[in-house]
Amino acid sequence: MEDLKQTIISYSSRNLEQRKNWYSPAAEAYNKARPRYPQDLIHQVVEVAQLSTDSKILEVGCGPATATVAFAQLGCSMICLEPNPNFFPLAQQNCQSYPNVEIQNTSFEEWTLEVEKFDAVLAASSFHWISPEIGYPKAANALRENGHLILLWNKELQPCYEVYQSLSQVYQVHAPTLDRYEDQETQENILRSLGNMVIESGQFKDLISGQVTSEVSYTVDEYLMLLNTYSPYIKLDTHSKEGLFSELRNRIEDDFGGSLHLSYISAFHIAKK
Repeated sequence: MEDLKQTIISYSSRNLEQRKNWYSPAAEAYNKARPRYPQDLIHQVVEVAQLSTDSKILEVGCGPATATVAFAQLGCSMICLEPNPNFFPLAQQNCQSYPNVEIQNTSFEEWTLEVEKFDAVLAASSFHWISPEIGYPKAANALRENGHLILLWNKELQPCYEVYQSLSQVYQVHAPTLDRYEDQETQENILRSLGNMVIESGQFKDLISGQVTSEVSYTVDEYLMLLNTYSPYIKLDTHSKEGLFSELRNRIEDDFGGSLHLSYISAFHIAKK
């Protein structure tokens, strides 16, 4: 739990301009390669948070609208905040057929608080970028009485352990700090801790959590594009990344037929104001 808190502090304590532009080099890749949230998970969220066409939702850090479209399809009113200048037009493009969605190119921190206006505040794999001292109180203030905070998470896509062991050899040569594997128990502990933080904020109660595991196949091109969207790879120096990706491509093509079967956990935490 303490490790997780330190990780979140390391993200949220970067200056705002750095956070706004962090994903700019990977915006197109993020839009194409990051998985969406499973329909089954969305259905559970809609039911637990009692969302309907009459709901007003504030989305914090919508990215290229990875989760937005699933909620926009309900026909509810959405204001979506996205500070990144490269994500913003992608989100507009992905939501162009939903007139009920308004996307604003601003950060949650800079957004002018509309007090008790929303039935739900939604954040999909984005709330860890906001300082807990700002994020939870501001979200609570934006919510109507008994409104819901909805946090969605997609954990990193991972191959099975045997495939990881093969790829690990490549990482050890080119980028040993990125050589890590999280088993399901570790990922579930991380998700549980993220849920506990909501309650520890003192702003929310009645936490309900759920998760869905999905399996997907990515070609080698899609997989390398996906890796490019994860923060440790964004930070990696160009020389190391080129060597790593070249060897990963060779290993995946030679040993695994040019594609990988991957699995990932999607989860939600929903708590009441």
